[in-house]
Amino acid sequence: MLEFHESLSRISSDFEITDVKKTPIDGLYQVMIGSDVIYMTRDGNYVLKGEILDIGDRKNLTEDALAENRINLLNTITKDEYIEFASNSTESYIYVFTDVDCGYCRKFHQQIDAVMNQGIEVRYVFFPREGPDTVSWYKAQEVWCSDNQLQAITLAKQGKSLKSQKCADDPVQQHYDLGRMFNVQGTPTMVTDAGEIIVGYLSAVDLKARLDGK
Repeated sequence: MLEFHESLSRISSDFEITDVKKTPIDGLYQVMIGSDVIYMTRDGNYVLKGEILDIGDRKNLTEDALAENRINLLNTITKDEYIEFASNSTESYIYVFTDVDCGYCRKFHQQIDAVMNQGIEVRYVFFPREGPDTVSWYKAQEVWCSDNQLQAITLAKQGKSLKSQKCADDPVQQHYDLGRMFNVQGTPTMVTDAGEIIVGYLSAVDLKARLDGK
C-alpha cells in the first residue's frame, strides 16, 4: 500500500483525491477525484477510466461508488442550505437541481403536492443554467433571501416577480458548483437518496415508481 501511495503523488498535485479504496481486482485501486472515479495500478504506471462490472452479483461497482460519493457530497449541504418541501408521510427524499426559469422545472413544481403525497420529500438546490450574473441567478438569490422561501420559489416558478432584499451568504454558488461536479447539464436533474441521478421531468407517479425500482 505504501508503494501505491507513493504512486498517487504523480497525480495528486494536479487533482484533488478525496478517497482511495482497493477493488476486487488484485493490484487495482479505485481513486475518487471530486465526483469522478478512475482506477490505478499499484505501481502507478497505468490509469484506467471506465466501469467495473461484477458479473456474478450483477452489480456495477463503478456506479455504486459514484452513487455513494454523490450522497457524501450532498450531505455537505446542511438542512438550512436547501429549500425543502416535505409532508408528515415522507418515505424518501430527492435533491432537485432547479432553474426557476426552466419550463420542465416549473412543470415539476406544479405537481409538488402530488409528489409529497407520494411520500417523497423534495430538497431544491439551485442550478441557474446560464451561470453566474444572469437573470436566473439573481432570481434564485431573490428566492433564497425571501422571508417565505416556499412561497417565493412557487411564485418565481409561476413567472411572478419578487421584491426580496439581498442577503449575505446565499448558497446559490455552492449549489451551482456542486451541480457542475455532478455534470448537471439540464434541469431538472434529480439525485435520489440512493445517489442515483435522474435527468429530466417525471410525473409524481412515475417518480414514485422509479424510486421504488419498478
